[in-house]
This record gives sequence, C-alpha cells and structure tokens, in this order.
Amino acid sequence: MSRYLLGRIAQALLVLWGAYSITYFILYLLPGDPLSIMLSASGMEIDALSAEQLAKARHYYGLDQGLFERYFQLLWGVLHGDLGQSLTLNRPVTAILAERLPQTLALAGSAIVLSLLGGVGLAYLAAYVRWQPLKVALARLPALGFSIPVFWMGLLLIQVFAFTLGWFPATGSQGVASVVLPAITLAIPSAAVYAQVLQRGFQDVWREPYIVTAYAKGLSRAQVQARHGLRNAALPLLTLIGLQVGNTVSGAVLVETIFSRNGVGRLVQEAVLRQDIPLVLAVVTVSAAAFVLINLLVDLLYPILDPRITHTPKVA
Repeated sequence: MSRYLLGRIAQALLVLWGAYSITYFILYLLPGDPLSIMLSASGMEIDALSAEQLAKARHYYGLDQGLFERYFQLLWGVLHGDLGQSLTLNRPVTAILAERLPQTLALAGSAIVLSLLGGVGLAYLAAYVRWQPLKVALARLPALGFSIPVFWMGLLLIQVFAFTLGWFPATGSQGVASVVLPAITLAIPSAAVYAQVLQRGFQDVWREPYIVTAYAKGLSRAQVQARHGLRNAALPLLTLIGLQVGNTVSGAVLVETIFSRNGVGRLVQEAVLRQDIPLVLAVVTVSAAAFVLINLLVDLLYPILDPRITHTPKVA
C-alpha cells in the first residue's frame, strides 16, 4: 500500500508540473505584450512612457527576462510557497486567491452536492419504477440535461427565478441565496452524467448472482436495491466524481461570468485576457492540485466499497 501511495504521489507531482509548464508556455505564445495590456487596463498608453520608464517597468515585473529564465524563476517561487505578484492587480497572488477562492469553493461544493443528489436520485428512481412509460421518460432525462448549453440554462434560470418570480438574486456573491441559481446551472450537466452512468450500473448489477440470492432471502425490491444494488452500481460513479472536478472548475469560469460572481473562475478569465501570467499559473496549479487530490481519494475508496479491489501487488 505504501508503494502504491508513493507512486500515486509521484504521478500527482508530475501532473502538477505538467499543468504548470504547459500553461506557462501557452500564455507566452499568446499575441500581445503583457505590459501594454496592463497599461491599457489602467487607462495609460505605452507611448506615453519613456524608454527608461518602460525598461524599469519591464524589469519590475520580470518581463525583461528570457522565456526559460522567467519560467524557472516562477517555478522556484512556487516550490517555496510564493505564487508571485499579479501583473494587473499589483498584489500578491496568494492574497487575491484568499479573497476569491471561498466564493468558488461555495459554488463548486454546492454544485457537487446537488449533482450527486439529482443524479443518484434520478437513476435510483428510474431503476426502481416498473411502469414502462415513466421508466423510459426517466431514462431519457440525462441526455436532455447533458445537451442543454450551460449559458442557456443559466440565462433561463435568471429569467424565471430572478426576474419573473423574484426568488433569488440574478447576480452577485452576497449571501446563500446568490449561490442557488449558479449552483443549479453548474450541477445539471454533472447530474446528467452521473444519472446516465448509474442507470447502466443498475442494469448490470441486476444480472449478478448476489441479487438473486438477496431476493431468495426474502428481501424486498427496495431493500435489495438500497443494500446491494446501489453500492455496487455506484463504483464507476467514483471515477466520474474525480473527473468532474475538472469540469466543475472549467464550468465555473462561464457560470461566474453569467451571474457576475467574484470567484476564481471569473478571475482567471480576466487574467487570461490581460496575460497576467503569475495569476493564471497560480489558479491552474491550485485547480490541478484539487483534481489530483480528489482522484487519489477516489482510488483509496475503491477497496472500501468493493473488497475485491486491492492495491496490493500480486505475488507470482
């Protein structure tokens, strides 16, 4: 087990390094000058500065360094816990993330809970009901939920529940009510995927011998499905939960823009447009770290749910 953990940690570090490096070089390939973009955002023109002032500004922000020199300097800082200074906001990146991250965590956490409740509930109900028309209708709902564009769903929820009914605010990041509509918007695609995979899992599980044995012991359909069917059918769902973390983070960029939330998603969108390299790299590193950590936890949960799965290497 210890060998497996060490291997997974090494893989996680490799993923983090790869995500950091690829993001860095892609940002440097983008057209435009970061200093010019930064000055334009502050209302200044680069032509208004003298050559000496421009040289000082480039040196201050590290923009006068070579491609690889800047890369290793930023990477060395990250390894020592220093995420650098934002080029556009002129503040430490850690302070900016500390302000914005709670908003995104609240949104992502709420969306994950809602997607699991909705996806598992829908799949469980579709497997339990016996009336064929209702069963078919429930089985087709995941495809509908997955095919609806996120931005269209967000605008629809704003129109109905914010403007028409007035139940929730249309924009903003204040209070619990402001999280409801963005979380539902972000949860619908994930819930559709969970429901679809779990429905297939239930179909496979019903053919297993232990289901027949459970019925032979006198258990009801509800007891068999809850005690034996759900636990085994949910195994593929664990892998999806780990993968959906990345989709939740990427989806937060669009959802936070639609609902004007001051979270990390909207922050990284603005940082990419302004070529704020340290800020974008910090967000990518934090997101990748969350992704690999959750996937590691998912792998460790597999043997608990299914004793047939083990991480111990077999001895020939």
